[in-house]
Amino acid sequence: MAPVSILLNLLWILFGGAWMAFGWVIAAVIMAITIIGLPWARAAFNIAVYTLLPFGSRAVRRDEVTGMSDIGTGPLGVIGNIIWFVLAGWWLALGHVLTALVLAITIIGIPFAWAHLKLAGIALWPIGKVIVPA
Repeated sequence: MAPVSILLNLLWILFGGAWMAFGWVIAAVIMAITIIGLPWARAAFNIAVYTLLPFGSRAVRRDEVTGMSDIGTGPLGVIGNIIWFVLAGWWLALGHVLTALVLAITIIGIPFAWAHLKLAGIALWPIGKVIVPA
């Protein structure tokens, strides 16, 4: 990881990254407890790590990385994402948007606000995504 990414990630943790990563972990734990939600729990844990350290990484569709379709990027992935949206996606996205609005008030917070808005999009539709180095 580049020194700039390390610095940005440290600042990110201080300015909203830690509490939103905690929100993702809570969502993952709740999904894991239900047992039916285990596929969503794995995705939520992966994105919790990405939410904690977003600089130097990016989220892309899994079929773009592997070059082939799989269960998470096909029709079952769409159904899974709809279920995710209803159960947890909307409130995680709302948390990211509200944090982005607070951070956007200051000039220094604008890059972090932009990162929160990107994470809000991922919060709405996480199944079929993979985190790769930027």
